[in-house]
Amino acid sequence: MLNRFETATRLPAQDLDRARRFYSEKLGLDPVEERQGGLLYRCGDSKFALFASSGRATGDHTQMAWTVDDIEAVVAALRDRGVEFERVEIPGLPTVNGITEVPGNYPSAGTGERAVWFRDSEGNLLGIGQPTRD
Repeated sequence: MLNRFETATRLPAQDLDRARRFYSEKLGLDPVEERQGGLLYRCGDSKFALFASSGRATGDHTQMAWTVDDIEAVVAALRDRGVEFERVEIPGLPTVNGITEVPGNYPSAGTGERAVWFRDSEGNLLGIGQPTRD
């Protein structure tokens, strides 16, 4: 039944103004819509919202991720903007220049991906992945 509908990610923000600055200054994203207590962003064919929340994100897992064609270029550009990436040290997953090789990871169609993670100003854990090509 739900396969006919699109999905949208919703991320909590304790401070929407701080979150707006982070997404604009660090990621180059500006909201396409703003409502009382929320900001809506569009990336390609997908969208996500930040909503005012008194709760804090646990950041224990990836809450949202982007798929890119050139992860090295994206990581370099974001580092230049001040984004600090998480250091990942998981046995069996090689990491080179901060980019982790993740075999068979979704949504890579089973081929795996090269991935990085970072936290936004609100503690949400965000990822960037480039599918591995055979």
